[in-house]
Amino acid sequence: MIDPSLLGGALTGRLKFRPGSQPDEAPLAPGRHGMAFPEGREAVFVVPEGLDASAPVPMMVLFHGAGGDANRVLPHFVRWARSRGFLLLAPQSMFPTWDVVIGGHGPDLERLDGALARAASHFHIDPARLAFAGFSDGGSYALSTGVTNGDVASHVIALSAGFMNTFTQMGTPRVFIAHGRSDSQLPIETSATPHAVRLLESGHDLTLLPFDGDHVIVPWVVERAIDFFMGPQPAKG
Repeated sequence: MIDPSLLGGALTGRLKFRPGSQPDEAPLAPGRHGMAFPEGREAVFVVPEGLDASAPVPMMVLFHGAGGDANRVLPHFVRWARSRGFLLLAPQSMFPTWDVVIGGHGPDLERLDGALARAASHFHIDPARLAFAGFSDGGSYALSTGVTNGDVASHVIALSAGFMNTFTQMGTPRVFIAHGRSDSQLPIETSATPHAVRLLESGHDLTLLPFDGDHVIVPWVVERAIDFFMGPQPAKG
């Protein structure tokens, strides 16, 4: 077996970013902000109203599906960022889908590193609540990158993910996998089920949520994923 360290961190999907550092710039105002790069599409950074920037803040990194963009997936999560009080960072792939899906880690991993560093320059990111999440190919990217970098991501949320590419694993993030039993694009039997077996064998705390449905984002499943990340909301009344 090849020692992954001989290949260099980027080739194995390892991020340089580490959460927990103190910001060296002022917090950004509430709203939607763009993070531009020399090449490719900008990342989208959403700061909810009322966020307490004086303390470590939770952040979810959200990856879109193949052929999509941040605007396709953000609407499912923005209201939760506002109501539960967490930052949303939505990178966008350089190509129609994420580099690891096409042929291996490359520009998307580098741009993710840069986007994380920029977010951390404005806010003290809570290392205990930094989630990598995504749908479809974005779920595959969240699962692959999050499990590889379990010393960075505290939580991984994979919605209808197709594969998990982990050449090396650091840390053991908590993992939430949701998948439609009738998924016509990425059958649950060849994706979520074997992923669950691998994760349990490697000692991960796993929540597996099969649901009746096809290859879609389901609102009540997103709510369960948010509770997994932020903890259940107190009962009203």
